[in-house]
Amino acid sequence: MGENWYFYLICLVPLGIVILIMLLRSVRVLNEFERGVVFTLGKFSGIRNPGLTLLIPGIQRMRTVDMRIMTAEVPRQEVMTRDNISLLVNAVVYFKVVNPEAAIIKIEDYVFAIRQYTQAALRDVIGNNEMDAVLMEREKIAESIKEIVDIETNSWGVDIESIKIQEIELPAEMKRAMARQAEAERERRATIIASQGELSAAENLRDAAEKLAATPGALHLRTLQTIRDIASDPSEKIVLFLPSDLGTVAKTVTEMSQSGNDHVG
Repeated sequence: MGENWYFYLICLVPLGIVILIMLLRSVRVLNEFERGVVFTLGKFSGIRNPGLTLLIPGIQRMRTVDMRIMTAEVPRQEVMTRDNISLLVNAVVYFKVVNPEAAIIKIEDYVFAIRQYTQAALRDVIGNNEMDAVLMEREKIAESIKEIVDIETNSWGVDIESIKIQEIELPAEMKRAMARQAEAERERRATIIASQGELSAAENLRDAAEKLAATPGALHLRTLQTIRDIASDPSEKIVLFLPSDLGTVAKTVTEMSQSGNDHVG
């Protein structure tokens, strides 16, 4: 009897270990941001929510799906615009899984597929726009790419949150041409501003001249003020400009003095 008990014990211990291992393999824990896609004998049998879940060992298996927002970087690539200018562009796609069943069953690797499809859409959208539009309307182009990718990925159980164009690199000769264009534009603006300043100064001088001419003695007072300002520095020379009718004034004064003398005589 003792020997039989010992034999049974030897047989039950390995069996218990096997059962324990199978139980441990059947117990799975899903995090809050995960969902489990369960297959029973190869067929889809349901979605498991976060928490503790049990699987039938050898019969059921489960694929976990991350439900958080993920990113997929579209590597830098050379894209030709509609006006035949080569650009180096890279972008980032932000997406999340909304249907775990479709994300696992309908597509093999949804992250890789999103990256490749976004790359193709990026080429198509930029190829239909000119370089100036690509540089100035980056957000609009990114939104157009998002709409194209989002339509296709809806059937994959994936929702595209946004697409951001990170960097657009121009050829070296195009950078130099744009630098020359910007410099010419700045010079044009500087010339316009200078001419507007000269026009304003001329208008102010005209108004000042009209006011001085309309007020008797104003020009003489202004001349005296100018002489006073110049005389403050001993090294400066003072040049007086006499009016052109000064000879007439002197002649009139001389005639008046002579007529006065004749009258007295």
